[in-house]
Amino acid sequence: MSSRQSRQTVITGIGAIAPNGVGTEVFWKSTQEGVCVLDRVTREGCEQLPLKVAGEVRDFDPAAQIEERYLVQTDRFSHFAMAAADLALEDARLGRADYEDSPFAVGVVTAAGSGGGEFGQRELQRLWGQGSRFVGPYQSIAWFYAASTGQISIRAGFKGPCGVVASDEAGGLDAFAHAARGIRNGADAVVVGSAEAPLAPYSVVCQLGYEDLSTCEDPERAYRPFTKDACGFVPAEGGAMLVVEEESAARRRGARPRALVAGHAATFTGPSRWERSREGLAQAIRGALAEARCAPEEIDVVFADALGVPEADRAEALAITDALGAHGTRVPVTAPKTGIGRAYCGGPVLDSAAAVLAMEHGILPPTPNVFDVCHDLNIVTGRARPAQLRTALVLSRGLMGSNAALVLRGTTDTPS
Repeated sequence: MSSRQSRQTVITGIGAIAPNGVGTEVFWKSTQEGVCVLDRVTREGCEQLPLKVAGEVRDFDPAAQIEERYLVQTDRFSHFAMAAADLALEDARLGRADYEDSPFAVGVVTAAGSGGGEFGQRELQRLWGQGSRFVGPYQSIAWFYAASTGQISIRAGFKGPCGVVASDEAGGLDAFAHAARGIRNGADAVVVGSAEAPLAPYSVVCQLGYEDLSTCEDPERAYRPFTKDACGFVPAEGGAMLVVEEESAARRRGARPRALVAGHAATFTGPSRWERSREGLAQAIRGALAEARCAPEEIDVVFADALGVPEADRAEALAITDALGAHGTRVPVTAPKTGIGRAYCGGPVLDSAAAVLAMEHGILPPTPNVFDVCHDLNIVTGRARPAQLRTALVLSRGLMGSNAALVLRGTTDTPS
């Protein structure tokens, strides 16, 4: 085995900013308890729009988390990402002293589905209502989908491999593949993940073009994938950032590897072609398993994409059984996002964080608001289940046709 192939990518830190909790500990407590926080949209300017239910991050004060000089030049989606990155770095105990002499060994990769819609809307309103002299100079960068990567790297002094995956939901998993490639190519650590803020009025109007968006007004019924009542998905804001490191580098500095990024694969089957997504998602699962050198029966839990559209749910259920065989009908499948909504690229990163935490704690988190499952899947409903978890499969599909699968393995350092 070459030295490049032997460079394993492990997760050492997690930072979550989600509708059900600011901070990883609160996020996990709410997730394992199956708390649903979906509620009426309260963001100013959205009152008369058809979207009535969403997952809002309500207990987040950016001014308490981020310095003023960064705050004024960034959008809400970058505020989430920077705060989550701080939490992940703190969790990994990766400080400036660890990379002061080698800043080029640490990189940043984020995924973004849209960018800074709230900041952009505000500046465009000033342009329209007051004139060009009233448009701030940071409009040119704050809306940009790469802003979070740039601000995290500048703020922390990271000069290693940096990038952004400009994609739909599945880009959140693709970011892990980019980070792992950076590790294989010589980086010691990469801060990776995604956070989104799609609930500004202009952003919501853009989403109304998605036929799969739920406009149901009842928070308990608006997002119920894998059931006969499925009527679309509910959007959410927030996301997560994780610290991934080359395993030996992490151990040298005394960090605890929490999970191994074992395998990833992606495919593309076209926008809203949900029947075709069956084949594409199954192929992504097979590819991720092959890279991880993982047999189907080794998967202990699947974190589902769970779009909430009948055709898409059926395609996902069939893809799981296509790729995992008979094991696909037995393996526990969960979708904690039904309690918080789909945070676009941030959604599968939150699922990945939950998968690591589930393996650490030996708990299968439930799928809120889902009871009468109409597919041949072992969906975790009601309450959390205790289970011995060694390997997790995280799935994601995008509205524009991307499919991705990520295999995570627990490590010998993972508490039982």
